[in-house]
Amino acid sequence: MPDSLHTNLSDDERYMTLALAEAHKAALRDEVPVGCVIVSDNQIIGRGHNLTEVLADVTAHAEMQALTAATQTLGGKYLTGCTLYVTLEPCVMCAGALGWAQISRIVYGADDPKRGYTLFAPKALHPKTTVTAGILAHECRQLIQSYFQNKRTTLCPKL
Repeated sequence: MPDSLHTNLSDDERYMTLALAEAHKAALRDEVPVGCVIVSDNQIIGRGHNLTEVLADVTAHAEMQALTAATQTLGGKYLTGCTLYVTLEPCVMCAGALGWAQISRIVYGADDPKRGYTLFAPKALHPKTTVTAGILAHECRQLIQSYFQNKRTTLCPKL
């Protein structure tokens, strides 16, 4: 999207909007619509969306896709000084990977009360990582809820 459309948005909202665009790509592939971007010095260095169904790989979460892209862009495994924007609170697996990558900041949209790291592994992140929750939470939550409502309607249509 042109920057002129984002002039009234904070940086966090602007980058979360780009993560939502990634989530929409996942939805088009009939994946759980979670999207992610990683930013360093105001440049996107990694993008990803869920690909678990397409790749038949339970580890192919949006964060993992973006982590791989970002580390390839930077040429190293550490993401200090980088911010990850993701539409859904990271799971334990992703939080662990983000901890090992030593990412400096995580910004997420919707909470994940069933699978989120804050419930099961709140210490999985690197001790210096800061977290901001709830950025565009309504939009992020609505996308996921719509996806699952459509799935339920398709699997169990009303008679």
